[in-house]
Amino acid sequence: MIHKILVFLFVVLGQASWSQSQDRSVINGRVTSSGSDFEGIYVINAQTETMVTTDTSGAFSIMAKPDDTLVFSSISFKEKRVLLTAENFSDLNFTVKLNMVMHQLEEVVVKKYNNINAVNLGIIPSGQKTYTEAERKLHTATALNATANAGTMAGGSISADPLLNFFSGRTAMLKKEVAVEKKEAFMKLLERMFSIDHFVDRLKIPLEYVKGFEYYAVDNEKFTTILNSKNKTSTEFLLGELAVKYKEIIAIETK
Repeated sequence: MIHKILVFLFVVLGQASWSQSQDRSVINGRVTSSGSDFEGIYVINAQTETMVTTDTSGAFSIMAKPDDTLVFSSISFKEKRVLLTAENFSDLNFTVKLNMVMHQLEEVVVKKYNNINAVNLGIIPSGQKTYTEAERKLHTATALNATANAGTMAGGSISADPLLNFFSGRTAMLKKEVAVEKKEAFMKLLERMFSIDHFVDRLKIPLEYVKGFEYYAVDNEKFTTILNSKNKTSTEFLLGELAVKYKEIIAIETK
């Protein structure tokens, strides 16, 4: 008896399922969005749990009928549910617009690691000389490259560029740029170490002559050596001596 009941239920459910599938037809559509990658978006019929994916253009085809709900799901787009109507099946341009998911970072933390640098990472060898921009240009213009033209002459040859730069005056010009760059660096160091008030109130340099005095000071090789050591006491002592001499020069010039 139980066996007959199970067979009967199986037949009834099978007929119901077959009947439902016969009521459904293929609906063609396309997804759109402000993005450009529409491939692989899931399209699921919530009633039958049938699932398909969109192609590269966003097109899809799935079995459905009016009053079925299509669920559109993707990592890049917000989930959307569409209740189908009879008009959707006759619409040759049936489209579903999806909204992209915006992933927003709540916080960005930037940490400075003093022990991580080009030397520690093995990018440049330890102890290698570093150059400023002007020094690098001068080094490039004057360095004798023993490997130049190595492919065309046995043992290689020495590049003629340094000689050409010397006779053209480019080397002399680059040397001047290096000297100017060094003076500017010393000027910035001096101005960071002492305020304008120190020059005017302590050293008694007239305000309009302060900049000239700074140039006068960084022209002194002994002073720049001490200044570069960043010993403020020694620097201040020698700066005082130079201020006395500079004020004497101003007095002579203003007579």
